[in-house]
Amino acid sequence: MFLRRLSWILVMVCLPVTLLAQSRQDRLSLDLYWELESVSNPQISPDGSQIIYTRGRFDKTNDSRESALWIMDADATRQRFLLPASTARWSPNGDRIAYSAPGEPKGSQIFVRWMDAEGAASQITHVNQSPSNITWSPDGTHIAFTMLVEEINSWPIGMPKAPADAKWKQSPRIVERLRFRRDRQGFTDNGYTHIFLVPASGGTARRLTSGDYDHNNIEWTPDGKNILFSGLRLADADHHWRESEIYAVDVANGNIRQLTHRKGPDSNPSVSPDGKQVAYTGYDWTRDSWIDSKLYVMNIDGSNPRLASGDWDRSPGGLFWKSDGSGVYFTARSEGHSNLYLLPLEGSGVGKVQPVTSGVHMLSVSNVSERGRVAATLSSFYEPGDVVTFDLNRPSQMTQLTFVNDDLLAGKKLGQAEEIWYTAPDGMKVQGWYITPPDFDPSQKYPLQLHIHGGPHSMYGVGFNYGWQEQAANDYVILYTNPRGSTGYGSKFGNAIADSYPGPDFQDLMAGVDLMIEKGSVDEQNLFVNGCSGGGILTAWIVTQTDRFAAASSNCTIVEWMSLVGTTDGHHYYRFPKPFWEDPKPWMEHSSIFYVGNVKTPTMLMTGEKDLRTPMAQAEMFYRALNFRRIPTALIRFPDEWHGTTRVPSNFIRTQLLLRHWFEKYGRSSTTTDSAN
Repeated sequence: MFLRRLSWILVMVCLPVTLLAQSRQDRLSLDLYWELESVSNPQISPDGSQIIYTRGRFDKTNDSRESALWIMDADATRQRFLLPASTARWSPNGDRIAYSAPGEPKGSQIFVRWMDAEGAASQITHVNQSPSNITWSPDGTHIAFTMLVEEINSWPIGMPKAPADAKWKQSPRIVERLRFRRDRQGFTDNGYTHIFLVPASGGTARRLTSGDYDHNNIEWTPDGKNILFSGLRLADADHHWRESEIYAVDVANGNIRQLTHRKGPDSNPSVSPDGKQVAYTGYDWTRDSWIDSKLYVMNIDGSNPRLASGDWDRSPGGLFWKSDGSGVYFTARSEGHSNLYLLPLEGSGVGKVQPVTSGVHMLSVSNVSERGRVAATLSSFYEPGDVVTFDLNRPSQMTQLTFVNDDLLAGKKLGQAEEIWYTAPDGMKVQGWYITPPDFDPSQKYPLQLHIHGGPHSMYGVGFNYGWQEQAANDYVILYTNPRGSTGYGSKFGNAIADSYPGPDFQDLMAGVDLMIEKGSVDEQNLFVNGCSGGGILTAWIVTQTDRFAAASSNCTIVEWMSLVGTTDGHHYYRFPKPFWEDPKPWMEHSSIFYVGNVKTPTMLMTGEKDLRTPMAQAEMFYRALNFRRIPTALIRFPDEWHGTTRVPSNFIRTQLLLRHWFEKYGRSSTTTDSAN
């Protein structure tokens, strides 16, 4: 326990109990986490008069998350609960909505509700797997969706007939596919995802595609005759890394045409309003660790494909066309922010990307009405997330429509977030942020938590983070940065860790810690580090390179690359230039387990027992080596958790408390002088 904290406790012991209670009522607590709500997927009715959105909350009794559809007038009046469901989609003329909800015979099913005074709702699918990608036909008569078609692999081995009263064991699973399981799903070799069509009034779902291939990202053509989708219709598709194409299936006869023919991934097709062009995302195939996607445009028959976004170096997402077909809107993340952009398409079909919105926030656009009204969600440092709208002609005039967490945050002091830019030892510019505790006193010294994001190709942003604010409420300074390898800074920055991860990003993180110490309010004897996935990988690497941290928690980690490739659900055979059986050296040089003899830092490991992305064996490997060396360590095994440790609400709370317990257990006295770089 830190001396600063001990002295604070001694002072608090002398205060009346009522004052002690009042002193923390103005801060976030873990009890309040159960009251946190979320909003997502706002959808504007075609006439612009109403908005439906999904509102999420926690079920404290069942330790789960649940969602419901809410509806309001476009001016935010008459907000009300509609249905216990999610994924609402307005019909083309706005008289109905399609949505997903539990139904018969099992799992989620598609329902259609009339939006008149009667409000009648009907279950229109009765399928054995849960439908997804619900999409109305342009005339409102049908709904397309994707669904898994089960095909259990079996061999004709001719087992002898079992006796009538036999209790033989279940037959073994026969696995022959390269990619046969996925985190949070389990085994995925039991079939393929196909496109189906069902009448909007209900009936038998008709399968449009066939073959041993997956079909995703469906998009109708305006005439309703074809559905575009992405996939890879090759017999050995599993062996084609970073490969996909865009196809069109004829709704009437099921004939399929391949529209793209480029080596590299092509996906997310979006058809122009006149049905003559298709915008999509992709890039030329590369072994680079990271490359930002580009925006392409082609004719509806696949002819004349061209790179439309030029040298703009961010990844577009959520494509939608201008109503007159003269450009494509999309969202993109850049330098910790997320905003809306426009790519005007000149006569050549190539334009220059222009920002539409700006601001220090995370904007996620869900829907645009025919009149150019946008529905989106927005989060910022101090706002967990709400529904907003704006007009494409006046994007700066953004209106907030919901305030779902204002009651929770009322009277609460939040930690203040500050942006930083700094220079790593080799000259690389790095962006980050830090959060100071409520009632921050710059003359005092505070322990620091360094949080490292996963991926490694992902990005910390300026959105609200309950976990960080709750840790700051317990008098920690929180530091989070985007070291090289992060997205949102261009392909070169993202690819800077290729063939050397973890490695140079370590220097970026340490330079951020040094900057915080220079500011004068961080207790350099009490530095703590943690992260999950890519953050867990770097945390394990950090403790093999330095003992300047008082304690660490490497969560959902990877410490040995060679064994990982055969046990993870990911495709890591391209991690280094050659497979490990040809050249094991780089695979070993960047595996923390081979440097475990350097570790002096008390290091906890946390992993979900169902994790298929960073399997438990990776954490066990590091834990046992540390334990063997008598380095303080603990292995926290989360039952019924996949990748990460916070999917279950109570596990989020446990993660917060376990981190704090571990850090406080091994916090150094302020008189300690044994920290070293």
